Amino acid sequence: MSPLPDDSATLHRRFARLGIGDRHKHLIRSAVSNLPLQAGQHDAARSLGRQLTRTGTTVSAVTAGLALLIRLGEAEDVPYLSALGLLRELTRPAIDALDILDRRSSAVIWLIAYTRHDELRPLVRALWTGDPQAIRTELEAFSAAPRFLSTTAARRIAEATRLPDLLDQHPSDTALLARAGRLLVRMGCTRDTPTDLLAYHDALTLYESVVTRARLLPPTLDHHATLLSLALDLSSGPGMLLDWPPGRRTALLESLGRLLAEPQWASLADTDADEADQRLRAGWIRRTGRQPFMRPATPGRLRVEIVAGDPVDREPVETRILLDERPLVPAVFARGPAHSPDHLLDDGRLRAGPEPREVQIAEACCTEGCCGALYVTIRREGDHVVWEDWRRPPTMPGSRELAPELPAYRFDAAAYDAEIARAETDRSWSWPARTMARLIKAGLMERPELLSRWDARRGWISSGFNDPDTTVVTFSYAPGLAAGKPDGIPLQFCWVITDNGTSPEAQAAAALRRLAEEDPKTYGQVCGGNRERAEELGFPWPDGT
Repeated sequence: MSPLPDDSATLHRRFARLGIGDRHKHLIRSAVSNLPLQAGQHDAARSLGRQLTRTGTTVSAVTAGLALLIRLGEAEDVPYLSALGLLRELTRPAIDALDILDRRSSAVIWLIAYTRHDELRPLVRALWTGDPQAIRTELEAFSAAPRFLSTTAARRIAEATRLPDLLDQHPSDTALLARAGRLLVRMGCTRDTPTDLLAYHDALTLYESVVTRARLLPPTLDHHATLLSLALDLSSGPGMLLDWPPGRRTALLESLGRLLAEPQWASLADTDADEADQRLRAGWIRRTGRQPFMRPATPGRLRVEIVAGDPVDREPVETRILLDERPLVPAVFARGPAHSPDHLLDDGRLRAGPEPREVQIAEACCTEGCCGALYVTIRREGDHVVWEDWRRPPTMPGSRELAPELPAYRFDAAAYDAEIARAETDRSWSWPARTMARLIKAGLMERPELLSRWDARRGWISSGFNDPDTTVVTFSYAPGLAAGKPDGIPLQFCWVITDNGTSPEAQAAAALRRLAEEDPKTYGQVCGGNRERAEELGFPWPDGT
């Protein structure tokens, strides 16, 4: 590419001579992205990009043209970029170019290329045809369950439908308003990619539209859950990181607080619900309903908020750490949620001891081995606690931009210790099955012989993911494991305990007694290892796996 070719034919010949082919498309894009261009070369480079994208005959040549138009494209290029985006080999660079020039077109192409769920296809077809009535109808109709709606899909749907404009055109459409709120909630989901909320250019406008019109929504548990989720996001989640005008975020949060405190909304959580999901949601609202509106009178430099998300969406329980009133994990990591209080608080990992200690604050949803984790070293220094020596992936989420080095943070030691102690003893967010899990885990840590006598070792213990009203106890087993000389690869077992309505303390005590008296392999189910090992040890392998 240097010197800049005069025309597309010259570049085709140059690529052929150098043996550059389709397999080099990523290298081509990187090289063109970093190609030095003087101001006087911009018109020639743009013209070359247009020739390559409109007449190029190889993926490598068209990729070079797309890379030039990512830098230099104009509105007249949008139809050509949209057409190229439908070709699988060229989708990604075409979308990147369109993102700069025309967000709606980019979003439509993204949805066409990457939608895998049949539930979304009627909406995608309506977006492709551009029929306004069909778009509105299908936008309100599709299932917005998390399994169908990633954070990126939520953002792209909002961009493709021009959602703020649609709300302005139909101000009394409460189904559309509810769907807009739902899309905002999904965009800010920390279990997925919360950077999608920050990448959505109209996020502030959409928050304004949804929150200021929230009073139009009929008071239902689903609507209450949506508004409460938005409030949690505005009070301690990624929504705090948007470029808010002074005082506006707080005003919107207070508006939600007043609305949800009104009797017709506040009483929803106390009504009898027939469906299991609605019962889960009602219990969550009872526990969490006022949390985002109870701000400390004088916020310190450190604030720790334990936030349990909507259980119907299977949102995680996070230990949200706010430094100088900014949520740490979405601001500097954003590849997954902050760790649970089980990990950070129950085991005392955030306490500042006499020796420096490195702590993993968050891990990527896809595991650390794939996309990394966020670490900090915590140490005590006289009257201060210091967080320093941060470790995280070298680039910013969704970008090749190098992540800046994070500064050290210093806290008054007394204030720090008080905040960590407060967070460690806060159980207001918990529910019976989760409390039972914590008590069983604590009992097994105090009395490891309850499992070791059965050649078993404690594993993950928490509330169930698919059914939060169950407690899941996992353990490993192999002959000789307790003596430190396991005979072969261990099997993993899972014991699921359903909440029976008695106190969590009583249920945990009963579970520990059963572990002491009965071999847990007789009532737990094999959930890991391999079929051959299970058969060798005389245990049935679970059906369907």
